[in-house]
Amino acid sequence: MTFTLTKCYSPFVSKFDPCKPVLKKCYSTPPNLYIGFQPNNAEQFPTAKEALYAGTLWTCLYDPYYSKRGNQANDTAKAITR
Repeated sequence: MTFTLTKCYSPFVSKFDPCKPVLKKCYSTPPNLYIGFQPNNAEQFPTAKEALYAGTLWTCLYDPYYSKRGNQANDTAKAITR
């Protein structure tokens, strides 16, 4: 099963709208929407520090957030080195 963590859609654009139209809007969905139940023996982060920075104990539930301003991931490895 494949899925994407970012969904996009095209909103309705009226010819009477005074603002510049936004042709494509995107939003992020969390990985837990695609897991019906927690699998047995799910892989965990190796250290408690990494799990705290990621915000979850299990690696399958970790979702890197990509900023709308750039394509930089808010990666766990970057947060640990700070």
